[in-house]
Amino acid sequence: MYSIIQNRYLIIDCPTEATLPKYLEIFKQQNVTHVVRICDADNTYDAEKLESEGITVHDEIKFQDGGVPDQPAVDKWLQLTNESRDVIGVHCVSGIGRAPVLVTISLIENGMDPLDAIAHVRKYRRGALNKRQIHYIDHYKRRSKRSGFLRSLFR
Repeated sequence: MYSIIQNRYLIIDCPTEATLPKYLEIFKQQNVTHVVRICDADNTYDAEKLESEGITVHDEIKFQDGGVPDQPAVDKWLQLTNESRDVIGVHCVSGIGRAPVLVTISLIENGMDPLDAIAHVRKYRRGALNKRQIHYIDHYKRRSKRSGFLRSLFR
């Protein structure tokens, strides 16, 4: 149902109107203040229900199911992760493709080797990431020059 990665990212599958109360409970337990909804908003849940509980829903980061993010999507993701110190929930439809890609990018940005980041996410999200996504992550170039430990001190 959900996976918490490094006490910072909560990867979930897509809530529906029927399951949203259970997810809201999880969000509160895990101190989630932002949810990134990568999938199409039309067929999921009413974001106002989360926003009325103090959770901001971000619908501006989109990329195709099974695909990889373009540079603007990565930029928006990294901006959110750099601006928020709280736990960020992120979901696509199944929680094993697009959402893990974004979390893996964050792990790399914080100093983790790309293949280690893939293994780390897969430890918590079995079956996560397809061949195309793994190739993208393996070739992803970290922007930050500071190490993960040092970077965490300056967040």
